[in-house]
Amino acid sequence: MRVLEARKLNEQVTLLKLKAPRIAGKVRPGQFVIVHQDEKAERIPLTVADFDVQQGSITVIVQAAGESTRRLCALKQGDQIRDLAGPLGRPTDFHNARSVCVIGGGVGCAIAYPSAKACHLNGARVDLIAGFKNESLVILRQEMEAVADDFILISDDGSTGNKGFVTDALQQQLDAGRRYDLVIAIGPVIMMKNVCRLTRSYGIKTLVSLNPIMIDGTGMCGGCRVSVGGKVRFACVDGPDFDGHQVDFDELMQRNNTYRPDHVCHLKEAR
Repeated sequence: MRVLEARKLNEQVTLLKLKAPRIAGKVRPGQFVIVHQDEKAERIPLTVADFDVQQGSITVIVQAAGESTRRLCALKQGDQIRDLAGPLGRPTDFHNARSVCVIGGGVGCAIAYPSAKACHLNGARVDLIAGFKNESLVILRQEMEAVADDFILISDDGSTGNKGFVTDALQQQLDAGRRYDLVIAIGPVIMMKNVCRLTRSYGIKTLVSLNPIMIDGTGMCGGCRVSVGGKVRFACVDGPDFDGHQVDFDELMQRNNTYRPDHVCHLKEAR
């Protein structure tokens, strides 16, 4: 697979446009691919941020977090990727919503954007709330503005001109009388949990996109299991979208922290 475009969005995040005509012809918003750069690399699951059927391309956005993602972020136009598997997962079901609020947190905006774009193209009213730690980390601003009827950019430190959290912005919209058929929240687990706590009190249907530990993308490894409505589900085949009011976020946060260096050190010291 050839890299058609490689563009730095900020110091840690890179946009890659890849030649993948078969995937581009089948993928739908919410689905993902698994990228395998070469025989020495890990298999990395990445949500398809955009696709172009005529060009035969898909766009993925990569955050440099480990060795394999750092190598992906170092790719240049014309470089090759060994293989892609996909599209995987279930497409997002927007439930024919006519008034939608899409909320992205940090790199989660890479997944929020295609959902907002799909709703916009379907004729829905779309409010899009994008939250970042600071202005230097903002990605896809122009793309998100283009598909939103009301675009709200907010940051923890106020450097974007609007200080606070995405839940603050959502509360302001609701206080102003905005009514939504559907809220879609994508970002850090704690952010999604807090959004769902707020929307539950208003009775607003809420979808979240879960990104737990994932290896094979087929449900066989069991690494991406999550508890939804008291039942075990696998994000790669049953999701990645789930009813946010049914997700056990506390369990998900505990599992996601298992392989963090500080958590591993703590476990070793406890033995």
